[in-house]
Amino acid sequence: MIILFAHCMFLLHPTIFIIFNFSLSLNTSLYIEEHMTSKIGRKEEFLKPQQYNKQMQNLLNLLLLLFALFPSFQALPWRTQENHLNNFEGSSDLVNLEYHMGPVLASPINLYIIWYGHWNPNLQDIIRDFIFSLSSPSPSHRPSVTDWWQTIELYADQTGLNITGTIRLSNEFHDSSYSQGNYLSRLAIQHVIKNSITSQNPRPLPLNPYTGLYLVLTSPDVQVQDFCRAVCGFHYFTFPAVVGATVPYAWVGHSGKQCPGICAYPFARPEGSEAPPPSGIMGAPNGDVGVDGMVSVIAHELAETSSNPLVNAWYAGDDPTAPTEIADLCVGLYGSGGGGGYVGNVYRDYWGNGYNLNGVKGRKFLVQWVWNPVQKRCFGPNALD
Repeated sequence: MIILFAHCMFLLHPTIFIIFNFSLSLNTSLYIEEHMTSKIGRKEEFLKPQQYNKQMQNLLNLLLLLFALFPSFQALPWRTQENHLNNFEGSSDLVNLEYHMGPVLASPINLYIIWYGHWNPNLQDIIRDFIFSLSSPSPSHRPSVTDWWQTIELYADQTGLNITGTIRLSNEFHDSSYSQGNYLSRLAIQHVIKNSITSQNPRPLPLNPYTGLYLVLTSPDVQVQDFCRAVCGFHYFTFPAVVGATVPYAWVGHSGKQCPGICAYPFARPEGSEAPPPSGIMGAPNGDVGVDGMVSVIAHELAETSSNPLVNAWYAGDDPTAPTEIADLCVGLYGSGGGGGYVGNVYRDYWGNGYNLNGVKGRKFLVQWVWNPVQKRCFGPNALD
């Protein structure tokens, strides 16, 4: 029935077909799966079929009403709408991203990395170089990671202060003793942070509730609640009863051994997929599928932690326990023309490895786009328009 209705909309006018097609794809994606990243410390919940059918019926009724009330749609030239679609990946006035009066991270961020488990120093260097690239004062090659972060800086709080452009890697802690074991629940990650600031450790991290952001990175042999099944990373804030203060934090796992086809696509084939993915399998630009996949998830979580640190700032939807945040809107998009499993137009290095951003020390990274609040579309500095 929906397919038949879509064809009818196209015959009536292609503009209505565009709106219907975008809305259908958005609702369908919400129904089928929550990709790559998590929301706050909770299990993902899917819409029940009855709820989904009811939402789709309401959507169809709304579109019919729009067509009846606004015959001026019929006067819009098709070429204009076609060009608009080609130039604005994921764009839509239907995306209701709102500011909910909470704080953003406007002060320079002091980032504290907690390396949980056993880590190869070479892989740690890749992640450090990405962090350094976020605030590199003079990128040697464009588009750069710094250029990418400038979209996040467009978000501001109620006082007009924008998100900071300065992210300093202030300190690191190595939890190679697996202080909380090889399996971590979401709450256990807060205990990992607590352990890192405990004075009994020889070099503890400071507890910084003012400008601190704590990033927990787990090694390939560590399992985390919902990892690979529903999430590749998440962000939230600590509970004072556990850590001693409320501070924003994020977690990202190395998926190289557990689910590279889920959390490191397009560097690995999706599991259970017999057909080749739309983008093909690209080589990892820094030589490690797991860490190169982590980089994009880290970027995703840093963007959302900065714009929604206490889950009361920038997000879409009415339910703060299930927000759709600025990176969630653009999961899977890395270049112009992306969508439907195709990452978009990205660069290839001499060996055919995929990337879209340049970093310090000649590094190259493939990082997903984020929602641009000014242009109202998913955007990255490698966009062709």
